[in-house]
Amino acid sequence: MDNQEFKKKLIIRSFNLARNVIKLADTFPQKRSAWIIIDQLLRAITSIGANIIEAQAASSRKDFINFLNHALKSGNETKFWLALSKDLDEKLISEIEKYLKETDEIVKILGSAIATLKGKNKL
Repeated sequence: MDNQEFKKKLIIRSFNLARNVIKLADTFPQKRSAWIIIDQLLRAITSIGANIIEAQAASSRKDFINFLNHALKSGNETKFWLALSKDLDEKLISEIEKYLKETDEIVKILGSAIATLKGKNKL
């Protein structure tokens, strides 16, 4: 798989993850505590893909790395909110775990890409 294909697959994965978590959030209970978690979760999850897309239009290598760093931070924040959302409805725990796993995989990809771009993964 070449670099362009890899980027495209990462964008698709982050887009599909955001889409699925948005659908999941619509099933959460309608109570004040859930609204706060949902709001933060949706901001974080949608920020991952948005920052990956922004990185594609970066004006420099430093700018590219900066956008990927933002995506990474949003991914880590998403993991926090997903973990917390397990307390909202125990019937949704297995679905939330699935999205936690996918988020963790995307975070690892982003972390590895950033380390490589910064020259920390030299072979």
